[in-house]
Amino acid sequence: MSKKNLVVAQSGGPTCVINSSLRGVIEGAREFENIGTVFGACHGIEGVLKEELIDLSAQPQEEIALLRYTPVAGSIGTCRYKLKSHQVEDFERVIEVFKAHNVGYFLYNGGNDSMDTAHKIAELAASRGLELQAVGVPKTIDNDVGDSEFKLIDHTPGYASVAKYWAHTVQYANEENKGSCPADPVLVLQAMGRKIGFIPAAARLADPERKIPLLIYLAESHCSLETLRDQVNALLKQAGRALVVISEGFNVGDVGAVKDSFGHTHFGASKITVAQTVVNYLNEKGLAVKGAARCNVSGTDQRHSMAYASAVDLDEAYRLGQKAVELAATGQGGFMSTILRDPGFIYSVRYDRVPLCDVANSERTFRKDWILPDGNDVSDDFIRYAKPLVGEDMLSLPMSNGRQRLTSFLPIMAEKKLADYQPQADRK
Repeated sequence: MSKKNLVVAQSGGPTCVINSSLRGVIEGAREFENIGTVFGACHGIEGVLKEELIDLSAQPQEEIALLRYTPVAGSIGTCRYKLKSHQVEDFERVIEVFKAHNVGYFLYNGGNDSMDTAHKIAELAASRGLELQAVGVPKTIDNDVGDSEFKLIDHTPGYASVAKYWAHTVQYANEENKGSCPADPVLVLQAMGRKIGFIPAAARLADPERKIPLLIYLAESHCSLETLRDQVNALLKQAGRALVVISEGFNVGDVGAVKDSFGHTHFGASKITVAQTVVNYLNEKGLAVKGAARCNVSGTDQRHSMAYASAVDLDEAYRLGQKAVELAATGQGGFMSTILRDPGFIYSVRYDRVPLCDVANSERTFRKDWILPDGNDVSDDFIRYAKPLVGEDMLSLPMSNGRQRLTSFLPIMAEKKLADYQPQADRK
């Protein structure tokens, strides 16, 4: 049997469990005799274009195992470089690199844009007569890949860990607010979620019995700042204090938004924050009790705080990496590995495949029936959906001299066989 090499790459925002999928790919590839060396493309598709490929098969097993406990994308890197249809030279370069390194398998770990890239590369390879099995590995903390009926994928790796982060953050913020409320009765917390409300909705996991004076505003919560203020003041009159979790995508007007190469808004790089805008409005218009509103704005810590990672999330990310390898090795290119929930109240899942063309550039929406009528909370049905994902226990992290032990790969690179290349979008 002729062996072909495998290239795995990552794209978009990282997660706590992205490396668990990478580990699943590396270890899964060992089970198939038709897979030779596993290469990691440094910084996603840009690493392919620049022929910067790290040999993952040559890495110490200890470092591979530590990927489970190593957050975000420092091991092989990620990118926000999108291969657009008019970038013909980029696509041709990808094929040249794959041919030069005897690559027969390409796995792309990312969100909906990444699935589009994998789909385009699979189509191009077929038109060029290259035997390439391109498979997608799902990843995004936003949980927005797939369909709103959850038939293509139930949830994406990364979401459960950020949901667990918010469950604990709100618990701790409640203790802060409860102790400081005579002077600071309102604490506004800003969560990621450009267009979809899965991340701020996870705040409800901190208080499924609804005992905390908590309001949750998703990007889909179509209410005005005036309505928000009225609801905050009503809660202040009832409880004397209020926690407000608000999506970075909640509409407060112009925040000087900055967009990335995918066309996605980067609220973390914008001129002002939604939370500060809300706090300013509440303090200017006045609260129903004495004191002032304050805010906390979480940033990329939401996706790299490994101490809050969900063990369920880590296990599932690993299995999806393994499933992607299985699909590629058995000639099932053109698909994304997926996770589907079994029916019944006992949580269990199965791993399957969906066509890349069905998930490429897909964007699920948050179910409307999960948003309560006043637009400031989520339903018990959402709690039942999300609660099994975060697990029961906290992760135990490997430590060395008081610091966490993280994966550190050796710089063993594939020998370059082609001329240097500058990606099209980087040319002036």
